[in-house]
Order: sequence, then structure tokens, then C-alpha cells
Amino acid sequence: MPRLFGTDGVRGVAGVDLTPDLAVRLAAAAAAELAPAPSGTDRPRAAVGRDTRPSGEWLESAVVAGLLAAGVDVDVLGVTPTPAVAHAVGATGAAFGVVISASHNPMPDNGIKFFAAGGRKLPDAAEDRIEARLAEPLPPVTGGGVGRREDAVAAARSTAYVEHLVSSLPHRLDGLRVVVDCANGAAGAVAPAAYRAAGADVVVINDDPTGYRINDGCGATHLGPLQAAVRDHAADVGIAHDGDADRCLAVDTAGAVVDGDQILAVLALALREQGRLRGDAVAATVMSNLGLRQVLATHGIALAETAVGDRYVLERMAADDLALGGEQSGHLILADHASTGDGILTGLHLLARIAATGRPLADLAAVMTRLPQVLVNVRVADQTGALDALAEPVAAATADLGADGRVLVRPSGTEPIVRIMVEARSHDRASAVADALAAVIR
Repeated sequence: MPRLFGTDGVRGVAGVDLTPDLAVRLAAAAAAELAPAPSGTDRPRAAVGRDTRPSGEWLESAVVAGLLAAGVDVDVLGVTPTPAVAHAVGATGAAFGVVISASHNPMPDNGIKFFAAGGRKLPDAAEDRIEARLAEPLPPVTGGGVGRREDAVAAARSTAYVEHLVSSLPHRLDGLRVVVDCANGAAGAVAPAAYRAAGADVVVINDDPTGYRINDGCGATHLGPLQAAVRDHAADVGIAHDGDADRCLAVDTAGAVVDGDQILAVLALALREQGRLRGDAVAATVMSNLGLRQVLATHGIALAETAVGDRYVLERMAADDLALGGEQSGHLILADHASTGDGILTGLHLLARIAATGRPLADLAAVMTRLPQVLVNVRVADQTGALDALAEPVAAATADLGADGRVLVRPSGTEPIVRIMVEARSHDRASAVADALAAVIR
């Protein structure tokens, strides 16, 4: 049987893979794993939030029903960014949090993910225990042990979250004109207010709250509308979020893309300058661009490498007590201010660096040279055999590329696919090496 939990919670097509019955049972199983057993009216508490997807409404009802039946009191936060739920868990002392979102996935998909006490993502072992509990009958909760729901806290939690974000800034954003793409998702409930409260002149695009167009040709996965809006409004910067607002990508005034690796480089140098880059290291995944490794090394900053997935970045940051980490996709973690990746927090701190230095984003991002990166996915019948066949060709290609390139081969965890990533000084060179390696196993 495949593992129910993926790299970021349980995801699938809402109503097909993710059913009301599964949502109720998953919530109850999570309560049994993450919350102390209720005792009379002394019940544990959980925070529940969602993005704008239409399916989020019935999934929210199912999740809340499962939690109440398990004896958990629930703060229903409504449409709110994923990191806002994590913040609410930590700020209120809740036992855990639940987010109903499929992040950057298309609208028909949805997902359920959990935060443990303190607003931290669950380790694999905890997810496995929750999955195992799905097969067990859960003890009935009756009378005063049944949970209660509270909906009136949503506005207050949103205000507190915006105040938290803005209070973290080392410099206000006065004088900056910013276009913010909310991806027609949860960012629309918070991001414009946060950027404006920090002093920016904000132009908002793609903030339809209905959820029918979430991530549809917009946001962090489709930067074209943001690039056009930045030029049309003569803005200094464009900021793009995804459906649940845990990602941040940027475009400069000319419309050039600044990805998560470049933002990591800019913020790493800022934290180093401020004496706040603990361990003189940054956590990033094996997919981070070689250019990031090179600029960090030039400034004497180590790169703590992790597996792909922001949860593994978080684990490495906690283990090494690091202040900064993230992914090329725009999931960045600023550990002094958040327990998980937070796209709005990232955007605010990037803008604060621009405002503090008086330098345009293009100038700041130029500290890193992004090497061309080519990714080829090859469908195979036997992943192990394919990896064995690639061992010698990969070693030869790596030696040939030298310090100016890199080869990374890894199996997909969800499909019969081997992923071949090649970086080189030119796109043509990277493509040629990737195609040659793919041909070995095709």
C-alpha cells in the first residue's frame, strides 16, 4: 500500500481521493495522536484554517466534525494562509493545527496537513502513527467531553498575525510601490493588509475570494500576469504567492524573475550583516541552484543540504539551530519569526532589505549568478535498475562538468520516474548532458 501522507500532508482530488469520510477519520486520528485525552470539560484545542477552494468548505466541516467528536475544541479560522495557522497554534498554545489546502495545486485538488504544538510540521513517524490509527476504532467521546467550535476568533487571529509579521521587520517599506499577486487564494485575506501596514504602496492582483480560479494562470507558479502588472504600474517590485501563501517569488521592475534561491542569498547576506545568521549557514535542498552554493561559499557561509521538501529543511534548521533556510520554489523559513515557511513574511523581509539599502531588487539579486538548470523526468519500469545503470555515466558527466556544473539523479517517491537534473554554464550544455543520461535508461 502506498503511504497516505505525501511530502506535505494528504492530497488528492477532493471528493475522489479526499472524501468526507476520510477527512473525518483523519482528523479524529490526528486528535488521538497529537492531543492529550480529554477529561470532562478540560479539552485540548486545535486551530483549523483553509484556502479559498470551494471544496475547502465541506472539508472544513468534515475535519471540524472529526475533531469535535474526538473531544477537541476548535478555533475555526476560515480562509487564512497556512503559516497563519502555524502562528495561531504557537501563539495560543493550541495542541495542534489543521490546514485544508493543496497549496500550488489546481483548484479540484485539496489536502489536509497538520501542525504539532508550537506550530511545527510533523515528522514522518508522527504521520505514520496517524495513518495507522485510521484502522483502529477510536474511543467514543460523550457528554461534556465533546468538543466545541469557536468561529468568532478568525478576524482577531488575522489582525494578530498581520501585527506579528510587521513587527518582525528591521525596516519599514515606505516609498516602495509593490504589486502583489495573491493567486486567488488565502493570501488575499492577509497579504495586502500586511504590506500596507508596513508602509508600502500596494497594487493587488488575483485576489478573487471565490476559489474557483485559485492558482489558475497566476501566482507563484505563473508569473506572467505579475510581470505585466509590474510594468503597467511602474512598480519597484512584484511579489507572487501561491494558493496557501507559504511561497514567495519576486520580479524586479523590468519583470525579471527572482526565485527562492536568489531570495535566500539576499536574505542570508542581510542576516550576516546584522549578526543574526546563526551558525554562518543556510539550509537548502539538493535541488538548490549551484549559483547559491557559489555565492554562499564566496561569503564564507556554509550550505546545509537536505532532501527535497520544506519539512526536511525545517528539520535540518532545528537540528543545527539555523536562522534561515528554504527552497528554490519560494518556500523560505525565517526561524526567528516563524515555525514554518511563510511567503508573506519572506516578501516583507525582502522588501525591507530593498528599502533599507536603497538598492533595486535587480541589483541585490545580482549577487547570485543562477546557472542554467535542466530537469528531465524518465519513466522507468525499475527505478533501482535505472539508478544502477546511471552510476558510471553520472560520475563521468560530473567529472567533465567540474566546478561549473552538477548532476543530480533521484527517484520519484510517487511515480515510476527517475529525475535527472543537470546544471552547467550554458543551457545547451546542461540539456546535452541531461539528454545523454536520459538516453541511457530510455
